[in-house]
Amino acid sequence: MTRLTDLMPGVPPIETPYFEQLLPELGLSPDEAVIARTLHERGYATIDFPDPDIDIRIDRIKANLGPRFGIDMADPTSIKTLGSHRIQDAWQFDEDVRAIATNSAIIDLLSRLYARPAFPFQTLNFPVGTQQHLHSDSIHFSSQPERFMCGVWLAMEDIHPDAGPLAYCPGSHRWPIISNTMLGQPRYGQHSQNTQGPYEAVWAAMVRASGTASDTFIARKGQALIWMANLLHGGSPQHDPTLTRWSQVTHYYFKDCTYYTPAFSEEPLGRLDLRRIVNIATGEVEPNRLFGEELPAPTPPVRKRRWPFLNRKQADQAADLPADFDPEIYLHLHQDVAANGEDAAKHYLLHGRVEGRRYR
Repeated sequence: MTRLTDLMPGVPPIETPYFEQLLPELGLSPDEAVIARTLHERGYATIDFPDPDIDIRIDRIKANLGPRFGIDMADPTSIKTLGSHRIQDAWQFDEDVRAIATNSAIIDLLSRLYARPAFPFQTLNFPVGTQQHLHSDSIHFSSQPERFMCGVWLAMEDIHPDAGPLAYCPGSHRWPIISNTMLGQPRYGQHSQNTQGPYEAVWAAMVRASGTASDTFIARKGQALIWMANLLHGGSPQHDPTLTRWSQVTHYYFKDCTYYTPAFSEEPLGRLDLRRIVNIATGEVEPNRLFGEELPAPTPPVRKRRWPFLNRKQADQAADLPADFDPEIYLHLHQDVAANGEDAAKHYLLHGRVEGRRYR
């Protein structure tokens, strides 16, 4: 007899229309089945993070990352953020960030929920709320087959309602995934544009039309929220600027997929902005695959730019810039750098790379 999970291997089991019928095939405990049902129905589920050392890890992460955010750790409520409000991929230098991302119980659960091996590929650490517009990760991190991506948000302190808690729209994971084709906007290769800006008005219209009210996650320290690829989520307003909202996001992909950025792709024409994905658990690059065949490695476009460095030594360092570095995106992401009138490339080479700042 054919297993239901084998009928459409290109659809995550928790996304299928016959989810309840195939649920017994996933090998879940009763508590895990509740998580699966909640994800299927709402697009998110809350859990207690499965790490007995989580409190100790959180304290060490705060002590390590706090100074990088310009926060006086002796008085953490007086926020004096000198740089970015996030550090991307701190797992590269912080073992506790990496341990949270590679937690074996989380990876095992996600692998069974999606019927493919899960692996972490990105971490984001925040000291305060993002106040980010409601958005779907499906334009940032997508896959072929679709929807084989999810996120896990971990509260690293008790979250106050005025600190800008995580917000989300229950059930929005079932809405259509918006694409450049739908928007009538060719954006292949146009990395200098705001990634999600063109989509925000559409998402807002969908929320209004659905009558769905966004909810917030007033989490306690050590709680986590799993969300599915197309769930609309963001950061609610931070009403009290003195409050921290320490958190870590880990994004997960699943093996044997093609990994790309839809915001800069044109799928009907076969123009995919392929990603070079590193598995945090192994440190190895996960190849892009489709129908079991490995795709050629992505080759970023070669950009020839003249950077206004102050001296020859700094000019020579330009060779160390990432091939896809774009100064407009860097200044858009880091308003403090733009406000100070600093050169984007120079700042990234001297400070941003060490601080873990995003450049795309």
